[in-house]
Amino acid sequence: MSATRNLPSQLVRYLPTNEAYDRWAVVYDTDGNFLQELDTIELKELFPKFLLSITAPRPWRVVDLGCGTGRNTMLLLGVPDVAEIIALDSSRGMLDVARSRLQKVDDAVGISINSPSRTAPELHLEVFDILTASSPPIVAQQADGVISTLVIEHIPLPAFFYQVSQILKPGGVLLLTNMHEQMGAISQAGFVDANTGEKIRPTSYTHTIADIVAEANKYGFDLEKIGEVEGKGIRERAVEDSMVEELGPRSKKWVGIMCWFGGLFRKRRT
Repeated sequence: MSATRNLPSQLVRYLPTNEAYDRWAVVYDTDGNFLQELDTIELKELFPKFLLSITAPRPWRVVDLGCGTGRNTMLLLGVPDVAEIIALDSSRGMLDVARSRLQKVDDAVGISINSPSRTAPELHLEVFDILTASSPPIVAQQADGVISTLVIEHIPLPAFFYQVSQILKPGGVLLLTNMHEQMGAISQAGFVDANTGEKIRPTSYTHTIADIVAEANKYGFDLEKIGEVEGKGIRERAVEDSMVEELGPRSKKWVGIMCWFGGLFRKRRT
């Protein structure tokens, strides 16, 4: 038995993001991550707005950037007239879980992973590290839309928007969500490794909404209006008492604190 097996959960170990998510993958969807649940709830409103914002003729090519275990890749599979879905992640462990999850619906919807023979969207799952790759995979370039949820916390803003600018066509749309700066000032992503009792944390950055919008602008992206109020481009969400039962017990201590934000960005045509 490892000497560290019974270490208290208060011990925090910081790991490179890829390594941390490789270890997190096994329990990522079952460890009570309330921010992921909040993201799923908010996407019920934001995702349809994303689809309506894509102005390119169908069929589309859409990229799930930082796809994790395939939560939003599954969402994309339900969109009509999507020719290709490209799911990218820097963690092989997360991609393995996503591949297993998506393979289970192969017979039901006719998807074909990394194969041109298909009756539904052609689905590619590929390793892609935003921080080390000079450019995105060719199959992910010239995309009509990109979804990237709860990802940018782990990436410097210039690196993120540079890569997205290489992925999207002019006029293409980015759906972006992330941990809110209020929550980020207090905590960051992480999980308890059941084998060691350690709290594992990947590399994280606390990005303000203002900094994200400003950096996006530098790389040729404009914030889209998503609300009824003129100029409303970013949706922010605090945890409320009424949400705790749905989000899970770990959300209770976050009542009254902004924990999530999301918005749409369009790549300029010129």
